[in-house]
Amino acid sequence: MSVNTFLLQLVCFSCALILLQARRIARGWILVSGGILLVLVGVMVLAPAIAGWVSGGLWAALIVVPLTGYAMIGRLVAQERFRQARKLASWVRWLHPLDGLFEYPDMLRGLELGQRGKMDEAIRLFEQHQAKTTIGNTARALLYRMGARWEDAIAWVQQTLSERVAFKDISVALIYLRSLGEVGDLNELLHAVERFEHQFGRWGDIASLSLGRMFALAFCGQTEEVRQLFEGPLSNYSDLTRQYWLATAEWAAGNRAFAHQQFLSLQQQVDPLQNAAIAWRLSQPPIDLDQVLDLSSRKILIRLRVETGQETHYSLRRVFRCRKPYVTYLLITANLFMFGWEIASGGSDNPETLYGLGALVPEVVFAGEWWRVVTANFLHLNFLHLLANMLGLYILGRFVETALGVGRFLLIYGFSGVGAMLTVAIVAMVAETPIFVVGASGAVMGLLGAMGAIFLHGWQREKAQVAGRQLLWLLALIGLQIISDLLIPESSLVGHLSGLSFGFVAGYLLSYRLKQS
Repeated sequence: MSVNTFLLQLVCFSCALILLQARRIARGWILVSGGILLVLVGVMVLAPAIAGWVSGGLWAALIVVPLTGYAMIGRLVAQERFRQARKLASWVRWLHPLDGLFEYPDMLRGLELGQRGKMDEAIRLFEQHQAKTTIGNTARALLYRMGARWEDAIAWVQQTLSERVAFKDISVALIYLRSLGEVGDLNELLHAVERFEHQFGRWGDIASLSLGRMFALAFCGQTEEVRQLFEGPLSNYSDLTRQYWLATAEWAAGNRAFAHQQFLSLQQQVDPLQNAAIAWRLSQPPIDLDQVLDLSSRKILIRLRVETGQETHYSLRRVFRCRKPYVTYLLITANLFMFGWEIASGGSDNPETLYGLGALVPEVVFAGEWWRVVTANFLHLNFLHLLANMLGLYILGRFVETALGVGRFLLIYGFSGVGAMLTVAIVAMVAETPIFVVGASGAVMGLLGAMGAIFLHGWQREKAQVAGRQLLWLLALIGLQIISDLLIPESSLVGHLSGLSFGFVAGYLLSYRLKQS
């Protein structure tokens, strides 16, 4: 596979994934992705030899860099490092000025001023932006949050803006949900969270959905579930924020003396914005949850608790944080070692070198050299071939190893890799087609199949929404891989599909036994 072809495949995959999320992604990213694909098609017609380079450059400049930048900004905001976030946003906005993001640094500037105690300046800055169509609602919501004017925020949404419009802006929606909890309207909060999930979509940004759920769980005294969320999808938030919401949950659960001490301790460490929120919290009378929550609200709360546990079990981020996947790292090291051996022995693209190190040649395998169905999994044609497979192994292997354990992980990886090589050899012999096969892609696709089996189990047995979401994404990824295999002659569709199938069967059986044990 040439670099040009690799870039074409990468751009098509990533832009297609963005377009598949059109319902929940801001319009600007959809326009950029569609525009890049149109450029790709145009250059393919005029100059196919450089189409990958041209579209790849646009993809890197207009999607990768700004998305990475805004992800970093999001982490800084979650940690309340508003000054650093503002500086970074001031540069990144020039690469993606759409969707109101060009004015985003001003919002961060207002939060920075409030954090430093310059409330009057911050309020004036937000008031200046209220009339702007793109960020006016965000500015007004932040004004209410900054002054802990929770009743005003609720009245504004319910009487002027409408909840439907509020839920189109994630910042406004989250401030509205928090406001309902702050004033003690827990029944409305729980029902609003449910409507928020339906409108924003359970297929949406898991961090934002988790934050909305966290508000409901914290104000309803569910301390353990709040802790799980901050260990999983909300792990980017600062320790002080985590302590604040855990103290809020303890307060709501009736452990008021302990929570009071936590709030007093936090007051010595946090900024004026948080101090205003703490002062409001301590001024509120206790709420008897048994008396306040009606039957429908209790059902919603139970569902949120169950789904939070499922998020903990099936979330990729939470699984990755549990322990180091040493066997995955060992397999990557083995592949890197073999690639170095290829280079030292005459080059990775030298057929004689690959043959000597154990490439799969069906006639030779069936003549008795069965060991080639193993060794061929550790050889690669070039650096891009190696990079693509090792990236897949790094991402998928970490999940499967952590979820199923070392023994099951190695069994799935080996079974899929060997099974894929044998299948390719059998098909080639039946079709009387001479082939020469190397690569770990069959084994890597087996890990993808195993992940699908794990999520299918979660969806079937536990009715886990997060498992269903992950399964749909895997199916979309498999579909894109099949299209890529059909378009790229060097790819082995038989090897990929057989590895996927072997991995799915092994993963399904082993994850079933794991549940039973």
